[in-house]
Amino acid sequence: METRRLGKTGHQSTVVTFGTYAIGTLGQDEADRAIEFALAHGINHFDVAPTYADAELRLGDYLKRHPQPGVFISCKTEQRGRSGADEQLRRTLDRLGRDRFDLYQLHAVCDREDLEACFALGGSMDAILAARDEGLVSHIGITGHGLESPATHAEALERFPFATVMTSCNAFLYDMPAFRRDWDALVARCQTDDVGIHVLKATAKAPWGERKPTHTTWYEPFTEQADIDRAVAWALAQPVTTLCSSGDLEIFPKTVAAAERYREVDPAERDGFLATVPDYANIFVGADA
Repeated sequence: METRRLGKTGHQSTVVTFGTYAIGTLGQDEADRAIEFALAHGINHFDVAPTYADAELRLGDYLKRHPQPGVFISCKTEQRGRSGADEQLRRTLDRLGRDRFDLYQLHAVCDREDLEACFALGGSMDAILAARDEGLVSHIGITGHGLESPATHAEALERFPFATVMTSCNAFLYDMPAFRRDWDALVARCQTDDVGIHVLKATAKAPWGERKPTHTTWYEPFTEQADIDRAVAWALAQPVTTLCSSGDLEIFPKTVAAAERYREVDPAERDGFLATVPDYANIFVGADA
């Protein structure tokens, strides 16, 4: 699988990051098989969080039995206060059996209110900076999804030299003029500041609406391999480092396969993807566009 430099971290991350929410509700044996599938396909970047059910425990159990020194581990906290963030950070290190994070991120910073809370006196950013100074964190990033996240992350880069941003984007969102403006501005800033870009929701299709969910994602994902191929090819044609796999284990191998052959998708077919999917929609429906 192709690798790309993750900004100032210097890590050559695979173009798919394993989003470990997908193993959070599995037993250890099944989680082991999913992790081994990722490793067998060369994936060298795993993203985990305390809110991903038991994902930290599943990944930690595996890593303690099978250390993977070449795998880049990123984690994150949704806590907004210093004490809560510090407690989570240390607990996750213990669960993973590691002495430091390659990347630790402010999680779900989706709008200005979230950003202000993180940077407030005694906020979660204080905990992460202290952990970095203690040698527990190598690099610091920020994540968030929603229509406001690109502009929010661009503002965050005015406040602190984050090493990475993790932000939602796909062909449907990019077709929205206001979102495209903010995304393009964020990408330009990241290129100037050598900030690695993770893409979220690359394979998201539409909100569930009143339909009963059939996958372990809060939105309806693309499920057909051809659609996933085009969605992944579109995302990887952008100036980004890596896309985070969705939280559904059924979609994961299809995403991996798409990433392994994304160059084979015809550029015209890739760029015309939006027009061919009549039910492609804004997964953040209800938010201001």
